[in-house]
Amino acid sequence: MSRARGQLAAVPVDREARASEDHHDALRLWLRLLTCTMLIEGEIRARLRERFSITLARFDLMAQLERNPQGLRMSELSRRLMVTGGNVTGLTDQLVAEGLVERQPVPTDRRAFTVRLTRAGKRAFDRMAAEHERWIVELLGELSETERDRLNALLGRLKTSVRAHARTKEG
Repeated sequence: MSRARGQLAAVPVDREARASEDHHDALRLWLRLLTCTMLIEGEIRARLRERFSITLARFDLMAQLERNPQGLRMSELSRRLMVTGGNVTGLTDQLVAEGLVERQPVPTDRRAFTVRLTRAGKRAFDRMAAEHERWIVELLGELSETERDRLNALLGRLKTSVRAHARTKEG
């Protein structure tokens, strides 16, 4: 089933609708941020599936490898993607079968493998990444450059604040 141009695909539940005027403005802001993230992610998922027959998870794995042409160990991919080793193995198996990534044993550790993009994988990812960037530009296109700059600065401040108050994962 195709969708009309400009219509968001499989619109997720509007988390922002949960809030009322009685709720603190910080809670309403959090729900708005979450809703925007979910809307953008849902649209990107649908477009990747329609245009390239690929999932966002597979695209994200390839993006990590594109940033690290020397390759990454499976455990590092798992950490960076914030998924289990089993999930990374499944994604990698699919991409290996399609000739987009390759596994190479780590000489110093018989149990470990390094994964990297093949030439075909790099070409395919470059096409997807260029289109992905155009989609993001389109989705944020109603904001002026000044508005995007201001929002980016404010979200940067928010990120710093949240990190300062967040519990660390140490120990």
